[in-house]
Amino acid sequence: MYQVNCSSSAVNKVIDSFARTTDQIVTLEELRRLLLSGKKLRMKYGVDVTAPQMHIGHAVNLWMYRKLQELGHRLVFLVGDFTTQIGDPTGKSKARPVIPQKEIERNATAFVRQAKTVVHNDSNLVEIRYNSEWFERMPTMDFMKLLRHITLNKLSSREMFRRRVTSGEDIYMHEMLYPVVQAYDSVALESDLTIIGSDQLFNEMLGRHYQSIRGQVQQVIITTKITPGIDGKEKQSKSLGNYIGLDHCPRDKFGRIMSIPYQLISQYLAVYTDVPEALVSESAEGVKSNPLLWKLLLAEEIVARYHGKEVAQEESTWFKKAFSFKKIPDDIPEVRLKVDPIDAFAIVKACLSSYGLTNSDIRRLFRQGSVRFDGERQQDWGRMIQLGTAGVDVKVGKRRWFKVVKQT
Repeated sequence: MYQVNCSSSAVNKVIDSFARTTDQIVTLEELRRLLLSGKKLRMKYGVDVTAPQMHIGHAVNLWMYRKLQELGHRLVFLVGDFTTQIGDPTGKSKARPVIPQKEIERNATAFVRQAKTVVHNDSNLVEIRYNSEWFERMPTMDFMKLLRHITLNKLSSREMFRRRVTSGEDIYMHEMLYPVVQAYDSVALESDLTIIGSDQLFNEMLGRHYQSIRGQVQQVIITTKITPGIDGKEKQSKSLGNYIGLDHCPRDKFGRIMSIPYQLISQYLAVYTDVPEALVSESAEGVKSNPLLWKLLLAEEIVARYHGKEVAQEESTWFKKAFSFKKIPDDIPEVRLKVDPIDAFAIVKACLSSYGLTNSDIRRLFRQGSVRFDGERQQDWGRMIQLGTAGVDVKVGKRRWFKVVKQT
């Protein structure tokens, strides 16, 4: 059994460490009082499972929860299997499509598995819950009672709803009521604290409102900074492809980090690593004179955080060899095919079989000029390729090489 560490030195250390990733705290005084109280906190981490991938943006919150777990507090990982069926309207210009139940279940399993690679997976420190537990058996009258404590004007005040009204887009009632449903999760779990992206503040403030009505102590809300994705534009998203996934292998993580615009380096160092503050400050000026050096440091630090320092150093060495000296790495995977000759599409599909790409994704790679055979760009996916005795060196994108040979 873990004992809660509520010493002022430990509490101050954790609160200070949160500063670089935190946008705001509601409220800092409440947070400090909670952590010093000696109470074992119930910390809510709620996610809707609209997709199976988690990225390092999600993990910012998970690393913060981990630090609180190390003080002895309990993380309640709340899978929004019920709310996923509604669809969180946050940041959306139109209603989300309905996701089949089986897909929700698969996504939930993937989310929990990935989250456990960051947080402490100890039964005393983590608990898995699903919000269908209370919503699927909630009487309609009980839900109507919840609605008595919120006005249309309040719900309509959400910025995203105002934008949709201004642009003439419809807002469906299930979307309008989504904040109420998410807010009630905090009541059902008796949440003491939640760490969220700043775009979820409205919903969690409503959670405090309902907790107060039910006579509970209002949860502390910590909002974290949302950074642009690796394209330097929108926040990280699977649909946009501008993310660094927790499930990405070390080489893919390293390569994606090396593709970011230089102006993101200092921001990523602050939010996605735990390097000393002095180094983050130094990077702001250092990037101007030697951006490649700082980007390599960033890539090594992020890969080391998830896979260890030794792996990070191996990937750095591999990257420098492959890109600085324009050589094909020695350790590229070999793909053996029975058919010869074979069309270019089938070759690339075989090479990328473990990457979960669709046929459309593969054709897009050809159209974008991202496929090279023996150093020459190949955009005709129907072209027949002779493997012969030497085989073919295949490069997809900037950092995936394969040696394709005929199976004998």
